Amino acid sequence: MRRTRVLSAAIPLLASTRIASAHEVGGSRFDAPIPLPLLFVGAGATVMVTALWLGTAERTLVIVSDSTAPEQRRLLVSIPPIAATALRAVGRGVFLTLIVVALVHGLLGKQAQAENLATVFVWPLWFRGVGLLAILAGSPWRVFSPWRTLYATLERIEGEEIAVLGDYPEWLSVWPAYVGFVAIVGIFGNLTVIPFKPQLTVFLVAGYALVMLLGGVAFGPRWFEHSDAFEVFYRVLGRAAPFSAIRADDGGYDVLLRPPWRGSIKSAQSIALVAFIVSAVYTVSFDGFTRTPEYQTLSIGVRDVLSIGPTASMVLYLIGLGAFVGSFLLVSEVMRRLADTRDIPQWETARAFAPTVIPITAAYEIAHNYPYVLKNFGQFLTVGGALSEFYGVEVALLGWLSLPTFWISQVVLVVVGHVVAVIAAHAVAVQQYGSHRAAVRAHAPLVALMIGYTVLSLWIISRPVVA
Repeated sequence: MRRTRVLSAAIPLLASTRIASAHEVGGSRFDAPIPLPLLFVGAGATVMVTALWLGTAERTLVIVSDSTAPEQRRLLVSIPPIAATALRAVGRGVFLTLIVVALVHGLLGKQAQAENLATVFVWPLWFRGVGLLAILAGSPWRVFSPWRTLYATLERIEGEEIAVLGDYPEWLSVWPAYVGFVAIVGIFGNLTVIPFKPQLTVFLVAGYALVMLLGGVAFGPRWFEHSDAFEVFYRVLGRAAPFSAIRADDGGYDVLLRPPWRGSIKSAQSIALVAFIVSAVYTVSFDGFTRTPEYQTLSIGVRDVLSIGPTASMVLYLIGLGAFVGSFLLVSEVMRRLADTRDIPQWETARAFAPTVIPITAAYEIAHNYPYVLKNFGQFLTVGGALSEFYGVEVALLGWLSLPTFWISQVVLVVVGHVVAVIAAHAVAVQQYGSHRAAVRAHAPLVALMIGYTVLSLWIISRPVVA
């Protein structure tokens, strides 16, 4: 009977706005160490000065270009094939085990967010925590992916690659992954109560796992590369990593240190990936905006005007998403025209410059989620300890994080992310347009957009949190 009530309530729950954010260190914002107007001006000026420095000093073009050369990457360590194979096997096994245990506990355990492994593990440690790992050292998802692990098991049973329907359709690009990202991260994760409900979390993961596994059986391994929202998202975040693990021919790995903008100067392969990258920036910012008084007022106003109830939050998200992606495409077209390179294909500029905003996404991911991940990792150990009969053990990993420290970290991460993005965009402009003058002229609209977005982002994190 209880499960029946849960299922019957699932549809309205999907459309209900979250009562409180799970990403906060407290119930309210706090005063900045310096006046906010001065902070906004200083942060915007930092981004602008960086762009002006790159634009006026032609010698910096050499610095930016040379720093992206392979010989400038610093080898930190080489992992031999045997150790690499063992690490991959352990990673696959441990992660799959954690998912299975979390989902079983989600169905059978206590249906309380903070006391169930499904809600403590899936949303903070899997969805967000793996993202932080990707930002640090590149995406580990090809190893962790439970659908790839299950598909590889089926391959071993069959003795050959399974692709019942043949090759993955090229025209699909990463659109399936984009739809999955918008649905799971943008809507379910930010705008519904599913992250607070263990059983609903289990149903969501199980449904997604079924889609992924069926797609893999139908189209082979390329399905995961293009259609798994997590694989594409973590791969995007991994472009901002200062460390890069390159797989050698012998099966080992070379771990390299590289400039943080290096991975962001390679063009996106498709317009679908452009939409994915730009939407990732928007989604993490919208997550922060949903916790402000201004958003609450706007959401209630839309509900009253359109009489659509709790789904107003989804309508606002999707409208904003379309406007944000459209604005980037418009700015890209303006850049193409300012550089007087109209012979370049229409979407080429967008494909070239979209990856340069990845450092912004990475910075926001860290800023928004590192307390959330640490807090829930401690809670995961606490709940796991209780289940293992280590009663009375409580693990708290945020005791060191004071509110001023949290505030300063937010500001530093936002500004650094934008500065790195400006450097990446300048390097791309030089590569794209050849001459210094054309690069500076074309880069100007994107710099203006980044300055405005820096100020907007700092304003969002300075607003009070509405519970």
